[in-house]
Amino acid sequence: MRINHTVKTTDVAASRGGDAPPAGDQETRDRILAAAHRVFLRQGTAKARTQEIADEAGVNKALLHYYYGSKAALADAVFAHHARQLLPTIFGILGDPVRDIPTKIRDLVREQIAFQRANPYVAGFLAAELHVEPDRIRRLMSAHGTPPHPVLQQQIDRAVAAGTMRAISAPQLVITLMGATLLPFIMRPMLGLYFGLEGEAIEVFLDERLTVLPDLIIAGLRP
Repeated sequence: MRINHTVKTTDVAASRGGDAPPAGDQETRDRILAAAHRVFLRQGTAKARTQEIADEAGVNKALLHYYYGSKAALADAVFAHHARQLLPTIFGILGDPVRDIPTKIRDLVREQIAFQRANPYVAGFLAAELHVEPDRIRRLMSAHGTPPHPVLQQQIDRAVAAGTMRAISAPQLVITLMGATLLPFIMRPMLGLYFGLEGEAIEVFLDERLTVLPDLIIAGLRP
């Protein structure tokens, strides 16, 4: 999957539930959002400062606040952009009636790891915001519809009836996949401390995880 990093002001409108900005403002707003993405990529959302984002965008901080009001609003807009890029792909895999469950597991792990590697601050931002501002995250994600869990559950039920898979609910399977895929990114600072997984070592670990994780989950689903 190729991730598009061009953050657009339409994502801001979606995150706020409003209309797109006037055409005359769009270039400056887009430049600020693109700068926020780059700063979040380097620093994470917690350490990023609005002055650094303004400097990156080539504007003064007063103009940044005029357009967006706060760093939180910028983070919302960047997250809305990423959700628009990732969630339709994830929902498309889950709701595909043709792909079997092992293929779905491998495809979901591959897409999530590729996305999180390209946007390593997103997992930590999501985990923090879910505790601090759960309604805001729910609003940002609900714009993309609901996960097609009924399709996945029907596939599971058919596989169980055929004797090729042990019984499990769709939420249990999806949450297991999400947790096992996202945890290394949420806990990334600890991976270096406890396992020495830093720099090239973490990249090797993630390359291996593309195979190790789906193999473990698929093996655990066998009857």
